[in-house]
Amino acid sequence: MKKLVFIITTLLVFGSTQYAFAQNKDIVDVAVGNEDFSTLVTALKAADLVEALKGDGPFTVFAPNNAAFGKIDASTLGSLLKAENKDKLAAILTYHVVSGKYTATDVVKALKDAGGTIELTALSGAKFKVRKGTDGIYLKDENGNYSKIAATDVMASNGVIHVIESVIMPK
Repeated sequence: MKKLVFIITTLLVFGSTQYAFAQNKDIVDVAVGNEDFSTLVTALKAADLVEALKGDGPFTVFAPNNAAFGKIDASTLGSLLKAENKDKLAAILTYHVVSGKYTATDVVKALKDAGGTIELTALSGAKFKVRKGTDGIYLKDENGNYSKIAATDVMASNGVIHVIESVIMPK
């Protein structure tokens, strides 16, 4: 019986330590720790946005995964990562970030209250829409392109990340 109590206590301590550690990671640290965000991390570094997203926040990041960046022509993506295009890349990346922490529950409630569509203002100052579809929730950029939210509520100490399937682009 003592062994069982020891094992359960050890698991509880280890589990709570892991949870506390995850809660202490900021948005950038969470992205760095997930290999499916390696292109995003490279882009954040190229746009010199790492320190901004390590800030207090809170932020809600609609983060394109590697597959989303893979939908962009390789030469276009390569060009965006060059130093001379830092401002353009920063504008695209900050288009994916809004001020405040909005969990999936918050977004669903706002959509319900607003009749299925809400408009958000990104840190870049540009706007995009969030819409409820028949098979999920989508972002609609200023060009009319859609990106489905693939995963929600990846928590960080300074906000929350929602994973999206396509990069949204400002005009």
